Amino acid sequence: MAKTVFDVLKDKITEDKTSVQEFLSGGGANCYAEYRELTGKIRGYDACINHINDLAKNYMEEDDD
Repeated sequence: MAKTVFDVLKDKITEDKTSVQEFLSGGGANCYAEYRELTGKIRGYDACINHINDLAKNYMEEDDD
């Protein structure tokens, strides 16, 4: 199956999220404030992925009608 715009967007967001996670797991945060900022980004990426999944699901359901 060909990639949709939803798949491409999710892949990019997942790539960015993984980059932040690897940075954190490597001890990249220099202080607690930076740690909090980066964990907030991860939560934001997760929220974006969930919104994209919902949008894709609704789009596919409308396409079936």
